[in-house]
Amino acid sequence: MRTFTLPEAQTLLPVLDSLLQRAQEAASVATVRENALAGLSQAIFLSGGLHVDLQEVSRIKAEHAAAVTQAKDTLAEIEAIGVEVRDLASGLLEFPFQLGDEVVMLCWLQGEKNITQWHAVEAGWDERKPLDERFTRGDKLQ
Repeated sequence: MRTFTLPEAQTLLPVLDSLLQRAQEAASVATVRENALAGLSQAIFLSGGLHVDLQEVSRIKAEHAAAVTQAKDTLAEIEAIGVEVRDLASGLLEFPFQLGDEVVMLCWLQGEKNITQWHAVEAGWDERKPLDERFTRGDKLQ
């Protein structure tokens, strides 16, 4: 597992924000297309299949598949950087950070200007704490 310094993580925020937005937009398109397909399925069922626009169904299926692929690829790009996406909808990201002998997670929520919170690896977002001087010192308590 790659760990980040606080300055490294901070520097990545604009790039990660852009990637998150791309993944969120793709996920939104996928959801809209999925709902459209469900509505078409219901209409086909109710009409006994008599009024099926196969081109429309094919187009929506292709758009859905493309949006799902884009969302997955963008999430994979974020994870390849070494950052964990905890919640795509809210834009919650976590960065592994070496704090002495232990790895902890720096937390960032999309829309925040800076990383200001952290929590233990086994803890969750609800157990986060404010960063203190241990995170801003260059030696990271090594």
